Amino acid sequence: MPFVVLILGILLLLFLIIKFKLNTFVSLVVTAIVVGLGLGMNPAHIADSIKTGIGGSLGELAIIFGFGAMVGRLVSDAGGSYRIAKTLIDKFGKKRLQLAIVLASFIIGMSLFFEVGLVLLTPIVFAVALEADVPFVYLGIPMATALSATQGFLPPQPAPTAVATALGANIGQMLLYGIIVAIPCVIIAGPLYTKLAQKWVPDAFVVKKSLPAFGEIKEFDLKDTPSFGLSVLTSLFPVIFMAISTIYTMIFMGGKTPENPHGLDAIVVMLGNPMIAMVIALLFAIWSMGFHRNKSMSEITVTITEAIKSIAMLLMIIGGGAAFKQILIDGGVGKAVQDLMMHTNLSPIILGWLIAVILRASLGSATVAGMTAAGLVTPLMHSLGADPIMMALAIGAGSLALSHVNDAGFWMFQEYFDISVKQTMQIWTVLETIISVVGLLMVLLLNTILH
Repeated sequence: MPFVVLILGILLLLFLIIKFKLNTFVSLVVTAIVVGLGLGMNPAHIADSIKTGIGGSLGELAIIFGFGAMVGRLVSDAGGSYRIAKTLIDKFGKKRLQLAIVLASFIIGMSLFFEVGLVLLTPIVFAVALEADVPFVYLGIPMATALSATQGFLPPQPAPTAVATALGANIGQMLLYGIIVAIPCVIIAGPLYTKLAQKWVPDAFVVKKSLPAFGEIKEFDLKDTPSFGLSVLTSLFPVIFMAISTIYTMIFMGGKTPENPHGLDAIVVMLGNPMIAMVIALLFAIWSMGFHRNKSMSEITVTITEAIKSIAMLLMIIGGGAAFKQILIDGGVGKAVQDLMMHTNLSPIILGWLIAVILRASLGSATVAGMTAAGLVTPLMHSLGADPIMMALAIGAGSLALSHVNDAGFWMFQEYFDISVKQTMQIWTVLETIISVVGLLMVLLLNTILH
């Protein structure tokens, strides 16, 4: 019975979002209430479950996402992202343009949301394609692949951070393993798949002189932008802090943080905490991309305010996904999944990936798919002793698969690249699914090696 209620709940969520066009956050909360009643929960306790889900999720994530968005926007508005992309492209030359695009997109993707990264990089990459006289799609596929992979696997991006938090995975370790998983995904779904796509969808690989659907392009004079080193350092500041803390913990603390660390251990643990790392990174960005660029505090404040506006709804959607997740756990669906899977040979990692794939194909949102899948597999993960990091990465991989017409990213790709819906299916949907499958295989390989 819990599975019937779950399926009906997902269908209701689909109807509210796709057919009724109701806001995703509102749809998630409404669905959570209806599913809670359907699962036989005490009506008086449903509101408490929703509050627990939202509060438990957003308590830590609000600072990480909020400050992360501010850092990314400060770098972008100062021209730092433009400097990173242009420098790498100039250094690599025409023959290795795809590799340059991949590196630039990967670095920028670690500090910016997918949509922001796509908006920022599209005019730069298009200009490079024009200059090199190559089809925009030829460079666009590696760009989109690198941006997408960072969103699926690498904290402090929203979806992987939210899933890691929900599963109790160490965010620093997930970042390191996420990079290992993401690199082959980007190579295979990017430059290698581009060669296949050229033969499969030749009509999309034409040299275009303009992008009709693209809005106003913000132009920078390279001499007026921050230096390459400072731009990269500011973009990756929180990532560097988390990586250093994780490596220190693995070398000097046996891979586990003690409950009450002292001295240097305590300082390293504090600096590696994503919240603290983000606060320090923002303060550094305010100097490096603000005061150091002779910007006034009022100009910096405008950038920060715009950044907060850009993630407000995303935070609400993550909260809604967490509320739905909590209802599924408190209503017994998680226990039902656990009971069902106790006598099966299917790996919990594959199960987490599969659930995320189904939810992603059904709902469109990678974040909602990841959060819901995390809620469903948490009891199973604990009962079978699965590694939370591997589970989080597998769910991240699954949440990228089968992007189609119910995903905003699908339409952004179609519009910005000025291609047909069929071509978008053949290029974007396939590359997202390649990332997902290669990601799962990499997680299974890592899990075998580590355990």
